Amino acid sequence: MVRGIRSCAVIVLLFLMADSCRNRQADADDAPAPAIVQTPVTVTRISSGPMTDYIELNATSVFLLKNIVKANANGYLQSADIKPGQFVTPGQLLFSIKTKEAQSIGNAVNILDSSFKFSGTNRIRAGAKGFITQLNHQAGDYVQDGEQLAVISDENSFVFLMELPFELKSYAPVGKEVQVLLPDGTALSGKISSAMPSVDPVSQTQSMVIKVNSAHSIPENLIAKVRIAKTIKTRVVSLPKAAVLTDETQSDFWIMKMTDSTTAVKVLVKKGIETKDRVEILSPPLSPKDEILLTGNYGLPDTAKVKIIQP
Repeated sequence: MVRGIRSCAVIVLLFLMADSCRNRQADADDAPAPAIVQTPVTVTRISSGPMTDYIELNATSVFLLKNIVKANANGYLQSADIKPGQFVTPGQLLFSIKTKEAQSIGNAVNILDSSFKFSGTNRIRAGAKGFITQLNHQAGDYVQDGEQLAVISDENSFVFLMELPFELKSYAPVGKEVQVLLPDGTALSGKISSAMPSVDPVSQTQSMVIKVNSAHSIPENLIAKVRIAKTIKTRVVSLPKAAVLTDETQSDFWIMKMTDSTTAVKVLVKKGIETKDRVEILSPPLSPKDEILLTGNYGLPDTAKVKIIQP
C-alpha cells in the first residue's frame, strides 16, 4: 500500500516538472529578440582632382648687406639726426662732426680772415637706403677717425635664409618658385635666388637665399615656413584623412566601406601622397558612388552594423 502511494507521488512530481519546463520554453519563445547595436556614423565619397605634396622648412629673414657708417675725422659729434629703426635714403644727413682742431680754435680763423669761411665741420651722409639697426654714438660724443657710428641694413638685400637638408637639394634648385608663410598668416611668393657655398658640418644643411615680393617691410630674424612643391599630380582619387585608418605601427591602412544601407566592411587600401587634409588612394579602385565612413569608423570590426546619420 505504501509502495503504491510513493509511486503515485513520483508520477505526479514528474508531470509537474514537465509542465514547468514547457512553461519556461514558452516564455523563452515569447521573449523579444535582442536589438542589433548600430553605430552612428557619417559617410563621404571620393573626390578626383589635382594634388600637390609639399615639403615645409623653416626660413629666417635677414639683411645680407649691412652698411657701416664711420667717422671721417677725429672730433665731437655736433648732431646725430637719426634714431634706431629709422628708414634712411641715400644722401640723407646722418651726423655732423666738428674736428678736434676746430673745437679748440673756435672761430679765431674767421676773425682773422672773414673770407676764409672756416667751420671745421664734416657732414656724414647715408650711402644706401635701409633701416638704422645699430646706433653707437649720440650728439656730444668724441669719436676717432674710422670709428663705427651706426649700421644701416640695406633694404635691397632683404631675403629669407632657408636651411635645406642636402638630401632634398633636388627639390629646391636655384630659380624654383616657393611660397613663404609668415606667422600672421600672410602668404608671399618667393624664388630661390642663390645657394650659400657651404654646408653646416653638424646638421648637413645648406642655406638657400629666397627673395620675396612684399608690399610692406618685414622685420629681421622673423621665422617663416617655406612650402616647396615635391610631387604634383593632376588627377588623383583621394579621401579625407579621417576616412583612412591605420594600425599602431602605421604599416597597414584601411577604410570602412558601406556594402548596403546598414553594413560596413573593412577594405585594405594603398595610399599615395598626402596633403594637410586629404590622402591619395592608389588601390583598390573606388567608385564615385561608394560610401566611405568618415566619422564613427574608429574601432569598428571587419564587418559592422552602422546607422548613417547624414544623407
